[in-house]
Amino acid sequence: MSTTDPVNHPLVEAARRLADDVLAPAAEAHDRTGVTPEAIAAVKASGVLGVNAPAAYGGSEAPAAVGREVAEILAGACCSTFFIQAQHHTPVRTLVAGAEAARERWLRPLSEGSALAGIAFSHLRAFPKLPVRATRLPDGGVRFDGRVPWYTGWGLNDVFLLGGATEDGEVVFALAEPREQAGLTPTAPLQLAALTGARTVGLVLDGLTVPADDVVIRQPYEDWATADRPKNTNTNPAVLGVTRAALDLLDASGDGEAKDTAGVLRARLDAVRADAYALVDDVPAGERLDDRLAVKTRAYDLMRAATTAAIVIGGGRAFSLSAPAQRLAREGLFLVVQGQTAEVRSAHLAALRA
Repeated sequence: MSTTDPVNHPLVEAARRLADDVLAPAAEAHDRTGVTPEAIAAVKASGVLGVNAPAAYGGSEAPAAVGREVAEILAGACCSTFFIQAQHHTPVRTLVAGAEAARERWLRPLSEGSALAGIAFSHLRAFPKLPVRATRLPDGGVRFDGRVPWYTGWGLNDVFLLGGATEDGEVVFALAEPREQAGLTPTAPLQLAALTGARTVGLVLDGLTVPADDVVIRQPYEDWATADRPKNTNTNPAVLGVTRAALDLLDASGDGEAKDTAGVLRARLDAVRADAYALVDDVPAGERLDDRLAVKTRAYDLMRAATTAAIVIGGGRAFSLSAPAQRLAREGLFLVVQGQTAEVRSAHLAALRA
């Protein structure tokens, strides 16, 4: 069993300062009008972007438990900002295992936090449909055509990892600049019930060409899918972070019943967290998927209970757009469907029928 205690790690302390000083005070404004460049600058300066990045490239190479604690803290403070920075860590991990040219150009700025990365590849899960078609070019580059339905962080990211698939079943990941350019046009910002502040758009790709030096990985689709499928069966630390923030509202209310409720739900939160993270740390990826899904749905249920309790104790005031309770409840709904696969959806619905 993992014995890592992340509580006193310097990056966890940095995440708390970022959350308390910058993100939480601005969370309702971010929710209504968008995460600001100033908030992203604070994220970059905090060091959290390098939490799992290799030390050889300027990252912290912290234990996984530290990364999860940082994620919980940031998600509870401002889920819009959390979600933008959460995209960053996948390009970092992909570059570590990717082609040398792209790695040497991009891994250091991403690890040090001087650059922020986004992602655009969830559409790959629709294969054999090809929402984004990748075409190999004679010089080793790649042309992308199609439509990316969701891209988060538009106007804030410095680079993004774009995924596409070829007609013959190869997945291609490449890095590109997230700006309007030949072959890349953003849609109008998407108006969402929650996390509109994360600046999400669609991307229309019409011959976007990426040079060979920015191609990170090519692999058979099945190899990629085999590694990808189990990931979303794990509990998202952000769910636990939003739950924790809602319980903090109950504790801060001054109401005895609210505090009693928070105490009961916090004990359940501790149990869910322990079960969820033990499955990640102690069980090989791809094993005990039913157990992972069961814990994941328990976490959803607990988040719903905690955010509902925060609204109950807030009463009518909780529905003001300046009130954190309504924001946390909406963020919780977003997290229920974020990254949802057919397997996760079926397990969740089955749990609700039980």
